[in-house]
Amino acid sequence: MITHAIVRPPGASFARAISSSGAAIDVALAQAQHAEYRQALVAAGVEVEVLLPDEGYPDSCFMQDPALVIAGTAVIARPGAASRLGEEASVAQALAGRFPLARIVPPGTLEGGDVLILPDRVVVGISARTNRAGIAQLAGALSAVGLPVYEAPVDGYLHLLTAVTHLGEGRLLAVEGFAVPPPLAGRPVLRVPADEAYACNALGIGANVILPAGYPKTSAMLRSHGFEVLPVPTTEFAKADGGVTCLSLAW
Repeated sequence: MITHAIVRPPGASFARAISSSGAAIDVALAQAQHAEYRQALVAAGVEVEVLLPDEGYPDSCFMQDPALVIAGTAVIARPGAASRLGEEASVAQALAGRFPLARIVPPGTLEGGDVLILPDRVVVGISARTNRAGIAQLAGALSAVGLPVYEAPVDGYLHLLTAVTHLGEGRLLAVEGFAVPPPLAGRPVLRVPADEAYACNALGIGANVILPAGYPKTSAMLRSHGFEVLPVPTTEFAKADGGVTCLSLAW
């Protein structure tokens, strides 16, 4: 279960974040929504550490992508988006001294949004942002702790975690119609209706699930399975192709 999270509020430069839609981002609203997100983490029992905004990197509020903590190892990733290269340096400084560090180096690329962490394995999406060289380096970094790494193709989604997330205790949340890759076969899967696909990127913390606000069918489904749903408004982060898992480096 997640007990710690490092977050970074969006700065003024977030208005220039990568966006597939090109929709205008309201930075002040994004900052208010980020504050609600932090409150939800605290409500779920997570110890939250807040870094200063990094104006040099418009997407730097998406803390999941430049680094991950897996089985006591901090993996400093290498973003696949050119404008995000360099974000990882300050995150590495924040993690140094807490965990041994492993680094993804060229030609590898790896973004945390493609990394699904389970108790017995790690499944990594091959996407426009993460390549096989990056996955191989991650596998090498985790071999010492005996955690196998599997790859899974990602078609039609930005990241693997856009289509499937881990709620905890082996239970998955996946978009209706998404074919769960073989390394995840046999696990219970809760399905998000196709018209609420954005809600699939949810953050499970014990009995709690932080969920984007405004997705009533997914919220009701999760509650029917015994979860406490903590809805958070994320409209401005959605404009930058981000969701609730993206906003924290959690372990």
